[in-house]
Amino acid sequence: MSWKQLLKLVHVGGLALAWTVFSTGCQQSPPPPLPNVNQPEVEMPGDEPVVETPSDEPAAEMPSDEPAAETPSDEPAAETPSDEPAATPDEPAAEPVAFEVKVPLGLPPLPIPEDNPMTAEKVELGKMLYFDKRLSKDGTISCATCHDPLMAWTEHKPTSTGIGDQVGGANSPTVINSAYATTQFWDGRAKSLEEQALGPIENPIEMGHSLPEMIATLDGLEGYKKHFQKVFGTGITKEGISQAIAAFERTVLSGNSPYDKFTAGDENALNEAQKRGLELFNKVGCADCHTPPLFSSYDFYNAGVGMDKEPPDEGRKAVTDDDDDFGAFRVPALREVASTGPYFHDGSGATLEDAVALMAAGGKDNPNLSEMLKSVRDAKLTEENRKDLVEFLKALSGEYPIIDPPTLP
Repeated sequence: MSWKQLLKLVHVGGLALAWTVFSTGCQQSPPPPLPNVNQPEVEMPGDEPVVETPSDEPAAEMPSDEPAAETPSDEPAAETPSDEPAATPDEPAAEPVAFEVKVPLGLPPLPIPEDNPMTAEKVELGKMLYFDKRLSKDGTISCATCHDPLMAWTEHKPTSTGIGDQVGGANSPTVINSAYATTQFWDGRAKSLEEQALGPIENPIEMGHSLPEMIATLDGLEGYKKHFQKVFGTGITKEGISQAIAAFERTVLSGNSPYDKFTAGDENALNEAQKRGLELFNKVGCADCHTPPLFSSYDFYNAGVGMDKEPPDEGRKAVTDDDDDFGAFRVPALREVASTGPYFHDGSGATLEDAVALMAAGGKDNPNLSEMLKSVRDAKLTEENRKDLVEFLKALSGEYPIIDPPTLP
């Protein structure tokens, strides 16, 4: 082959190679993947999933630190975990807000049962229930009807009137400082405020309701259902009702009276008549039953009140069935006594002066008269003595809450 022929062959080959490069391009490494090319897009609520355009050629798989995208399937995608808890029919009770009762000067620490701790939400619920007349069968009587905050948490009637204008046989004791009482009611038939709270609801001559019917009434009120769920984590129950009312009643305290200031060192807190009355109160034995600082021992004594009726008032015997308890009633606490008349379990003492006169005379004679009363009689208190005692008892009036009815569900 001549050099001319060889040169021609090289020229033709070069042209062929150039055409090949021009038509196909240079062979290079594939470009790096774009961010998230191989990652599935996160579906947002309401967005349509992105549809990928099919390619004629399968994409070259490149090594990656990220896991390969899952091939779409007919199976539903797993739900992304949420920070919100799934809804349940009965939501647990909300985290309670502790409620601290400010105990006034002169009172001991407030006893609170372990199974009914005080919370702000529970006290508020109890306040609603306390003022709600729908707890009575005919919707006319609430706890506040007979234990009115504007009347020193009692009412100024000898005995209370319930549904259907039925008149009961007992005077309404004040709620003030009832948190300290070791028993409730004049005969002590309830052992706690919780137990006491349900008694009047079922009493046929007081609120006259049945607990199941009353609960059904409250259960028809969405507001109460929400409050019980928040406080107790349950629906409406008799236990919840009693605990809420009792928690509210434990906030009704009276102290910081002239007597309390006097015992704390203020010599001028009592006037001279009150100081003489205090001395007599301790000397003749009044303080043995009306024991400071609550001015009640919460024991039961027969002072002869109601023993002249036919039939006589049984008192504590109705609970214990013990003949020795016949005609005995719980010693009333004397704080705020000047504002809580009429007096005694039957309201037969119209004024504070009347009540002091009866007790200073040693009560009414009867076979079961307590020895305590006989010793008071032996002291032979004069009219001036009785006046001084009345003045001292007025010094037991202090500060207590007066609460307006709340908005009800």
